[in-house]
Amino acid sequence: MKKIWYVLISMRPKQWTKNLVLFAGIVFSKRFLETGLVLRSFLGFAVFCMLSGAIYILNDLFDRKGDREHPTKRNRPIASGAVGAGLGAAIVIALMVVFISFSWFLGVHFFLLVLAFVIINGTYSILLRQIVILDVISISFSFLIRAGAGVYVLHKQVPDLELSPWLLICTLFLSLFLALCKRRNEFSKLDNAATHRNSLKDYSSHLLDQLVGISASATIISYSIYTVWPETVSKFGTRNLVFTIPFVVFGLMRYLYLVYSRQEGGDPSGVLLTEKAILIDVFLWFVATLLILLNT
Repeated sequence: MKKIWYVLISMRPKQWTKNLVLFAGIVFSKRFLETGLVLRSFLGFAVFCMLSGAIYILNDLFDRKGDREHPTKRNRPIASGAVGAGLGAAIVIALMVVFISFSWFLGVHFFLLVLAFVIINGTYSILLRQIVILDVISISFSFLIRAGAGVYVLHKQVPDLELSPWLLICTLFLSLFLALCKRRNEFSKLDNAATHRNSLKDYSSHLLDQLVGISASATIISYSIYTVWPETVSKFGTRNLVFTIPFVVFGLMRYLYLVYSRQEGGDPSGVLLTEKAILIDVFLWFVATLLILLNT
């Protein structure tokens, strides 16, 4: 039982909150009251959670030497030796075979996005994480795939459902913002950052601060434009989504406060689950968005 518990820890369940972006498709399609579509969204979410877990184990297998130099990551089951490399590799293979195969039954396009997700994240684990800038961009691509998968998992029931380019743009900049904040946290906290992550030797605090500022600004601007864009107004029949902008602005500013004043931001999922102000803000944004869409 201990081994099972350590394997589950290695799959990092709290990081699965990143897969919540899959529900954007059903929310913004205004079909969130249809039980069959909600079930398909949950199945898609489950597939990405299991594959994310496999990829986290894969990352830990590649990172185990560097993690032993990290003040907290050294306690991870694979880095500490609680889960052997052989067992970790077997679990990765099993999870990928089972859930990639299952994704085929949720639609061809969804299956192809699942394959792309695994390939990009596998390439990240082996190569891309070592290359400055490409490391954070590849993380953003993973979020773009999740956003697309949230739409295409519904295609068997709603074949005319379109993937909004604005959903992709907002997802791109927000995920870049979070990834860059994580890099800044790693860069500032580790005595020898390059030992933990090779790409960190090519970053500087000034560069990371500039990139964080750019991505934060781009997130707010792109989301603000999306809410008043003519196609958005025509699709939803309302301009009231503009009233959700303050929640986005507050969330990003609060996150910047955590990064710069409290030296947090190394674990975006952890911040979402433990930082009360951001958790309440996200909840209020979600409720406001649902109410606006339900009343159009």
